[in-house]
Amino acid sequence: MSDVTTGSRRLGPGAKKALGIFARYGTIIGLLAMIAAFSFLSPRAFPTVNNFTNVLNQASLAMIIAGGLTLAVTVGELDLSIGFAASLHGILVTGLIVHDGVPIPLAILIVVALGAAIGIVNGFIVTKMKVNSVIATLGVGTIITGAAFAYSAGVPIVAGVPEAFLQLSLGRWLFGIPNNIVIMVFILGALWLLVERTSIGQQIQAVGGNAAAARLAGINVDRIKTLGFVISGMCAALTGILLASRLGSGTTSAADSYLLTAFAAVFLGSATLRDGEFHILGTLVGALIIAFGFNGLNIFGAPTWSQYVFQGAILIIAVGLSSLGRVLAER
Repeated sequence: MSDVTTGSRRLGPGAKKALGIFARYGTIIGLLAMIAAFSFLSPRAFPTVNNFTNVLNQASLAMIIAGGLTLAVTVGELDLSIGFAASLHGILVTGLIVHDGVPIPLAILIVVALGAAIGIVNGFIVTKMKVNSVIATLGVGTIITGAAFAYSAGVPIVAGVPEAFLQLSLGRWLFGIPNNIVIMVFILGALWLLVERTSIGQQIQAVGGNAAAARLAGINVDRIKTLGFVISGMCAALTGILLASRLGSGTTSAADSYLLTAFAAVFLGSATLRDGEFHILGTLVGALIIAFGFNGLNIFGAPTWSQYVFQGAILIIAVGLSSLGRVLAER
């Protein structure tokens, strides 16, 4: 840190200001530059209403699960179980509907409640058993994967999925807008209001900023941390439900890849508008960068491996920008 600090002192006021602007607005500038470049290179395919709608629709589930993860990291913890949990929820909701004849609304409520229960378990292990959140949630995620295989025997649940369930994700019930986009906007809007406009949100931010100080201020830190895990678990459940509806099946590993995408979006978001702070609006921007990047690669026919390289590079850049923002904020 001393080398970095010494180096920063050598910078002039203009350079420091430029560095601060980049750390705060670099992700937004990058998003706009990406859109402009893809629009210039592919004017007929990329900058169209249909393509932008398709990008938002495809990215909506990643935005929902990343929104829930934002609450977990805001309280100072990590939730590595979300991707595995979303896969389990997708299998479970289709199994309840197809095999057990449970009405669709009730099946959805059961699965969302299970997501909250998984969050409570994660919160208990982290706050009461004092297990590091990385180890705790990775362990829970591994158990969840085993439960998914046990429930489905590794066989996708495809036959008999009712059309009404498929329309939950594929339908356009409001002004011709895909349902997933509407649900995503509602969920992220609710999370933003919770964190930014309520007393609970202030406690969430206080715990994430300094848990010891928050405890001295009378905040029940364990309860707030558990709440972060519960919201993360519920968003993972909703993501799994919508993914199963989109695919028309429940598959044991269908949502596993959302883990990396969610973390990349959250850490990119922490370098947006604020100095290294996790927040919902930033997560939305981070998810859009990933979504438009994938879309551009697909339009230009890039090989599949390039998407993994892009996502891994984005995650590294995201963490780097987040760290830079925190260093500048400390100064």
